[in-house]
Amino acid sequence: MDKQQEYVLRSVEERDIRFIRLWFTDVLGVLKSVAIAPAELENAFNEGIGFDGSAVEGLTRVYEADMIAKPDPSTFQILPWRGARQGAARMFCDISTPDGEAALTDPRQVLKRNLDKASAQGFTFYTHPEIEFYLVEPPESGQPPKPVDKAGYFDNVPRGTAHNFRREAITMLESMGISVEFSHHEAGPGQNEIDLRYADALSMADNIMTFRTVVKEVALEQGVFASFMPKPLVDGPGSGMHTHLSLFEGDSNAFYEPGADHQLSPTARQFIAGLLKYAPEITAITNQYVNSYKRLWGGAEAPSFVCWGSNNRSALVRVPTHKPGKGQSTRVEYRAMDSAANPYLAFSVLLAAGLKGIEDGLELPDGAEDDVWELSPAERRAMGYEPLPASLSEAIQVMEKSELVAETLGERVFDFVLRNKRAEWEAYRAQVTPYELEQYLPVL
Repeated sequence: MDKQQEYVLRSVEERDIRFIRLWFTDVLGVLKSVAIAPAELENAFNEGIGFDGSAVEGLTRVYEADMIAKPDPSTFQILPWRGARQGAARMFCDISTPDGEAALTDPRQVLKRNLDKASAQGFTFYTHPEIEFYLVEPPESGQPPKPVDKAGYFDNVPRGTAHNFRREAITMLESMGISVEFSHHEAGPGQNEIDLRYADALSMADNIMTFRTVVKEVALEQGVFASFMPKPLVDGPGSGMHTHLSLFEGDSNAFYEPGADHQLSPTARQFIAGLLKYAPEITAITNQYVNSYKRLWGGAEAPSFVCWGSNNRSALVRVPTHKPGKGQSTRVEYRAMDSAANPYLAFSVLLAAGLKGIEDGLELPDGAEDDVWELSPAERRAMGYEPLPASLSEAIQVMEKSELVAETLGERVFDFVLRNKRAEWEAYRAQVTPYELEQYLPVL
């Protein structure tokens, strides 16, 4: 037994933890949980916990259903839920087959495989997400969401629901070892943003899954509801997850070159070029729901066209210049991803696209200096700004031809995502919406 496992066993005993929740996600990024008693913990470390993988979206097929969840002791944290009568903790799991092989369909393992590829090239991948979400009154069936306030960007609302909510959520996150950099009210009514401090991509993906759970728990405690739906309000901005990306070689930022244009090294420029080239192919992963495209094509700073720029918030990829004198903070920001993405798969395809740009020595085109939304279609075409997919259906059609995404996700995950998303589009396409009834029923 290694030292981390011993630390967990000792902590469980000393802190009187009665339940240990083992967490993992399905292919869509929905959190799964199984609770074990402390007496089962040592066995879980040694042998894992068996479960029916065929009952979990995309994990395995019925005729090979047995799967093993093995907890990662480095992810052990006490769950600080208010009002809990008995102590609980959580660990993330890696999923394997009964013979000990890593499950090809476990999203966490998909990310680990891609991080290993980066490591073989000497790179460590860091991410820093800005996570937006809405706080609304508890939903009523068939009724539009009611935001908890009418505040706007950076508004301070004394004794406001969102203000108290963010304070409680951040306290809870930091008690679990998740560092928060900023928090504020966003542009939409009831919309908030909390930015997590940068970390390696695997830790950050785990942190995002924990973040969503904490945000929903705190909301329920306060009598409201938190949603990471990409576009819940017709007239409000969508909820994105702008994500800052950087590669390090040891302790050195591989994106930084003093004196270069925007301080971007050749590695950084090739990485951005890879993001731009493969952006349409990875959009079904970074924006995985029908509703995601209401945000992407709904304006309000959501990027719709493939281009990059320095400090240009209409661009798909932005090079921030907040701290021009700090080379270690040089990074690029990918602005398409929304808050409902599976972070394990999304980080995998973003990394793969950037590394492919480096591998192929792609040349970065000129940056966009104009507000891309204000340009005419002819001007955008002349500048070479191709559109992102305009719907989930279009995103699927682009992704199904992508060798990069197929290789990055692995055949099993790739095929499942395509099947699942085709089914989602077909179900959506069959719906008769309130808009259609209001527009056509009275006059046709």
